[in-house]
Amino acid sequence: MTDAQDSETAPIVVGPDVMGRARDWADQDPDPDTRAELTGLIALAGTDRDAATDLASRFDGPLEFGTAGLRGEIGAGESRMNRATVTRATAGLVAVLREHVGDGPVVVVGHDARHGSHEFARDAAEIVSGAGGRALLLPRPLPTPVLAFAVRHLDADAGIMVTASHNPPADNGYKVYLGGRTVPAEERGAQIVAPWDARIAEAIAAVGDLRELPRGQREGLGEEIVDAYLDRVATLAPGGAAEGLTIVHTSMHGVGAEVARAALARIGASDLSEVAEQRDPDPDFPTVSFPNPEEPGALDLALAAARRVGADLVIANDPDADRCSAAVPAPHAAGGWRQLTGDEIGALLGTQAARAASDARDGHSPAAAGQRPVLASSVVSSRLLGKVAAAHGLDHAVTLTGFKWIARAPRIVFGYEEAIGYCVDPEGVKDKDGISAAVRLAALAGTARREGRTLQDLLDDLALEHGVHVTAPLTVRVTDLSLISRAMTQVREQPPTDLAGSPVVVSLDLVHGSRDLPPTDGVVWETEVGDRVVVRPSGTEPKLKCYLEVVVGVGQAGLAAAREAADLRMAALREDVAAAIGI
Repeated sequence: MTDAQDSETAPIVVGPDVMGRARDWADQDPDPDTRAELTGLIALAGTDRDAATDLASRFDGPLEFGTAGLRGEIGAGESRMNRATVTRATAGLVAVLREHVGDGPVVVVGHDARHGSHEFARDAAEIVSGAGGRALLLPRPLPTPVLAFAVRHLDADAGIMVTASHNPPADNGYKVYLGGRTVPAEERGAQIVAPWDARIAEAIAAVGDLRELPRGQREGLGEEIVDAYLDRVATLAPGGAAEGLTIVHTSMHGVGAEVARAALARIGASDLSEVAEQRDPDPDFPTVSFPNPEEPGALDLALAAARRVGADLVIANDPDADRCSAAVPAPHAAGGWRQLTGDEIGALLGTQAARAASDARDGHSPAAAGQRPVLASSVVSSRLLGKVAAAHGLDHAVTLTGFKWIARAPRIVFGYEEAIGYCVDPEGVKDKDGISAAVRLAALAGTARREGRTLQDLLDDLALEHGVHVTAPLTVRVTDLSLISRAMTQVREQPPTDLAGSPVVVSLDLVHGSRDLPPTDGVVWETEVGDRVVVRPSGTEPKLKCYLEVVVGVGQAGLAAAREAADLRMAALREDVAAAIGI
């Protein structure tokens, strides 16, 4: 018998620790479906190699609770998203809340329309109530920003949102927001940060037998919370601001369609066409390979609809509607339309916010640096926002990636990250909000249209004033995570000496932090001519992500020549960075 044949016929061995944990998990699992799934794997694991491997993968460690909460594939076992995982996480969260605020923590619970979301939210609410808290359950599947709004609006101590945002259909997740008595006023309604994540993780690990956890009654919120959110969003633009615009909207099979339609209607967007195939919630996301508006092809149906109706603007939300993308007519582009980058939308909305903040300060004494309103953006976003802030006499804050950091910038009036996330109303929603961003963007387009201009014209204005800023991602997805750590070691030990023909004059390892940032895993390179590269591992996916930015001043040759030069330099920069990371 060959070694291969011997390996194929060798008995299957599942360690007693794995088998014991699997049986214990199955005994406590409140869901009959996942309990049966796990029981079946346990029965097969001794004789079926695939079942043994599958079982081991489900118990190679619990799904980790971090500053992004929980996110993972739906299924049975401790490393999957399921009712048992959600029950245990909520018991841990409530234990920490009770340590901090005493008895009766108030927690708002919301959910999207993904597989399992309704059941997970129901379990979370019952566990909160059973532990002596007050669980306020949103009335139906709703966008994440409605949950973030509700935490502040109701002065709740915390919020739980069951969503995996724009992850693949097989995933779900669990996000936590803090408010009320748990954090200072300026942080209420923002996502958790350290050390809360570690404290909650420790409490989750200490949860005992799930069958012994008491469950209480859920308190359902009515549609008045949605109306309150819409009332707030309507204050972000003048009435009738979007009149005359023809808009195409897609909710990408998520939960944003109804709320986005109502919000846009309140500012006069009466000519709104929805992508019918993507309007209703569908957890399988049948028309897209990946339900993220940034992904190639995700907007194909929306752009086709825009061409049919002669639209002025396409707006796209991701499935939980906390992100917003847009496309505009572009006669010289393929198909006659161009999707704006996250940085371009950030520059437009940031300029709009800067003007509003400047107008609000007219007639007052100039504020000193450190006391002025703040525009905030993540370290991987374009540096253009900093120039916009300076031009309007505002301060600019650079943060780590993620809205748990952006939304906490002091004196913030606007914040964004390049991954199409925008916080346009920090007083109302201290998180990214794709609905309010859509309202602000539509208002901006409507105003421009009445002046005989377009959003592209507004971007041209910014380029003429501050230079052409071209940004682009270079992302490498891996199956072997060791490739990412190997690449990070390489870029630290052998950084490039020049990029796109210009010497590298700044090479900064963010693991040591910087003047503006706490330590994080990433490196920054800047060249003599002003180009910049940030390299970092993704915090949520098996990817190495590189963020490239080229800046070219508009000289006598004009804007078109500057854009052409920037595109050529970006191509060279991309090639050099790909060589530098070595994957």
